Amino acid sequence: MSLHVQDLSFGARLKHRARVVAESFKRNPTMLFGVAVLLLMAGLAFLAPWLGLPDPMQQSPRDRLQSPSPEALFGTDMYGRDLFSRVLHGGQVSLVVGLTVAAMATIFGLAIGLVSGFVRRVDAVIMRLMDALMSIPSILLAIALVALWGSSVPNVILALTIPEIPRVVRLVRSVVLMLRDQLYVQAAIACGTSTPRILIRHILPNTIPPLIVQATYICAQAVIFEAYLSFVGAGTPPEIPSWGNIMAEGRMFFFQSVGIILYPGAFLALTVFAINTFGDGLRDSLDPRMQRRV
Repeated sequence: MSLHVQDLSFGARLKHRARVVAESFKRNPTMLFGVAVLLLMAGLAFLAPWLGLPDPMQQSPRDRLQSPSPEALFGTDMYGRDLFSRVLHGGQVSLVVGLTVAAMATIFGLAIGLVSGFVRRVDAVIMRLMDALMSIPSILLAIALVALWGSSVPNVILALTIPEIPRVVRLVRSVVLMLRDQLYVQAAIACGTSTPRILIRHILPNTIPPLIVQATYICAQAVIFEAYLSFVGAGTPPEIPSWGNIMAEGRMFFFQSVGIILYPGAFLALTVFAINTFGDGLRDSLDPRMQRRV
């Protein structure tokens, strides 16, 4: 390209990035595989209510711990509930938590990081607060917050979002610190351009590629952490099927029916693998150094 990306408008830059990602699908079959698996998992989870499956909460004690059969593809659990239906419905909670945590952490972290990196007066205060949050292990902070607020899906989402915000803030701040001394930013300041306009027009577009990649990793980690919290009884309420809850309820019956742990665990591992594969492909496609290498 004869025209440098920095010289393009915000909309043109977004189109350029989208075109780069589309071209990367052709060159990176692993990324395509991750997207396909992720879409398959999401489709099965969110279309489960319309697939004619048994009610995931319907109990049948007479059919407890049954082996897989045409009537119950994954068998039944200790209460006679259809395990295939519960695994698919459980994917809704896990995926909603992962996507929502990634979106909220990215949005709040982006806003705070832009201000922290560009406005020197508040930078020290904001970063000390972020350092304090990062000094606490994410899973322990999430458990403490859920224990304080109560067990529910919104509380789990909020408890998993708060520990991820500092990581996004540090990423965005590092990009802003690198860009605020560039000539085109200094020229905008010299021309009297307002700070919000500089941030939106000149700084924000350059934070999008690393943010997208970071969001995929946050999503994968949130899916795993939601399963952790549910498994130890500090996540979603037991009456709501999720992969962590299913494994937590079935751990006492592992030797009678391995599938109670195996099937939700396999869906969880495959989903996280697909998200991480997609994130790796995005990193390779959005990193100019990787593009030149390809």
